Amino acid sequence: MPQSPEYPEEGELVVCTVKDVKNFGAFVSLDEYGSREGFIHVSEIATGWVKYIRDHVKEGQKIVCKVTEVDRSKGHVNLSLKQVNDHQRREKIQQWKNENKARKLLDIFAEKIGQRPDEFYEKVGLPLIDRFGSLYAAFEAAATDKNAIRKAGIPENYINDFNQIAAENIASPSVTIDGLLELSSQKPEGIDDIKKALSEAISRSDEHEVRVQYIGAPRYRLLVTASDYKRAEEEMKKSSEKVVRTIAKLGGAGKFTRNQ
Repeated sequence: MPQSPEYPEEGELVVCTVKDVKNFGAFVSLDEYGSREGFIHVSEIATGWVKYIRDHVKEGQKIVCKVTEVDRSKGHVNLSLKQVNDHQRREKIQQWKNENKARKLLDIFAEKIGQRPDEFYEKVGLPLIDRFGSLYAAFEAAATDKNAIRKAGIPENYINDFNQIAAENIASPSVTIDGLLELSSQKPEGIDDIKKALSEAISRSDEHEVRVQYIGAPRYRLLVTASDYKRAEEEMKKSSEKVVRTIAKLGGAGKFTRNQ
């Protein structure tokens, strides 16, 4: 993401580069905050006892941490690696990559029209971030709606070129999440009942797709693809509850576990 001179907020997830590893912890730079330094105490590296810290982090490694404490007067930022799960890490890294890509596209646009990238970012990038929450989200909106960035007050003579860059470089957004269904039935028609319950989950619309993969009785993988994680999680919850409720009504048993 574009670098900021400010400090992160407590509880925020940040992308870091490991700079120096000691027995008592690791020093990192915060990639999104002007490479400001942060520290991960060994107790926040991993769950349980850490015998060799380099089994978990190494110099030059890119990691995602949670901000646990910020002391602006001393310039200290304390971080935790163990408080970030795999799902959060993947999502944060993807956001960071997307925002870096968007910044590069904006820089290319600026150079194309003879503007200095930093000045162009102030004039065009920041209003887009204020409107859409991130620069990448602005490019996504422009890729699907040619009038989207007009609402951000962008000069009219920039809009067509911006839309063209968005259409050529930004794919329609989607995420896929999955979970595990365990279904069983002791009835003679149990297999048919399980199939009926699973069919309750399968759905498709312009905004999402829910499908089921057979792993091996009694386990089935539930996959949801949607435009963003919030919508995907909502559909996952709705579909899994429908399956478990249906198999219970048919005299069987069901359990759902969300993969992290």
